[in-house]
Amino acid sequence: MTMRANLRILAAALLIAAVQAQACPDDRLTAVLVRAWQNAQPVSGLGELPMADALCLRDSLVLALQPALGRVIGYKAGLTNKVVQQRFGHAAPVRGTLLEKMLRPQARGAVPAAYGARPIIEADLLAEVKDGAINEARTHLDALKSLSRIFPFIELADLGIAEGEPITAAKIVAINVGARGGVYGRPVAAEATQAFADTLRDMRVIMSDETGRELANSPGAAILDHPLNAVLWLAQDLQKNGIRLKAGDLLSLGSFSPLVVPRPGASYSVRYRGLPGDPEVAVSFR
Repeated sequence: MTMRANLRILAAALLIAAVQAQACPDDRLTAVLVRAWQNAQPVSGLGELPMADALCLRDSLVLALQPALGRVIGYKAGLTNKVVQQRFGHAAPVRGTLLEKMLRPQARGAVPAAYGARPIIEADLLAEVKDGAINEARTHLDALKSLSRIFPFIELADLGIAEGEPITAAKIVAINVGARGGVYGRPVAAEATQAFADTLRDMRVIMSDETGRELANSPGAAILDHPLNAVLWLAQDLQKNGIRLKAGDLLSLGSFSPLVVPRPGASYSVRYRGLPGDPEVAVSFR
């Protein structure tokens, strides 16, 4: 047996041990979530899930998906838009984890419209961490000093709870806040100035379909009153759980738009009017 094979066996054994050590109150639910994610099937039977159990299920799901989807490359904030918070009856953000193979540049062609159990797309934004000082950031300027680039981003999320099943914040957390994929465009450099912070707050985020019909037109302030508030919230929430952000980590800041169900044959674009160069990102579905 080669050394590489031995290393793969050791890695698998360590993963199994880690999942077992992190056993949630109902291990059956972890298996249900993993199987549903792998087969793009909706989850049912979660019942009245306590948030503590949901957090454990989320972390176990992420751990189980890493062999297929790669390492952790960042984190996402969900329920950062007041409209979305009202829809799900939860007035605070929630956190998910992004894995390496979830994200793709927009030039890679069309995406299956049925990419998940219940596909929904969102006008989002990705921020790239420049250095570990982000963990001590307390103001918008602090955050900008520790960000390198801002990416236009359409999240390909998955509201993977079965239709007719009540959707709670805890269930959203358990499915890793619907993280399944996303398409990003060309970035703009983050500038550590008040003017750039104001631009992020005041920009217009416009989602349109292939006919030019406008589906959403929201200010940057639609995310927690300022997109950088989502950056600060993620850094602080991660620290509460013993995780520190590092250079290269990507942060998905949440939805500027209402949730949109993609149609086969349709295309969607998001333009960030006011950011330098009015950057844009687009995705097509087959």
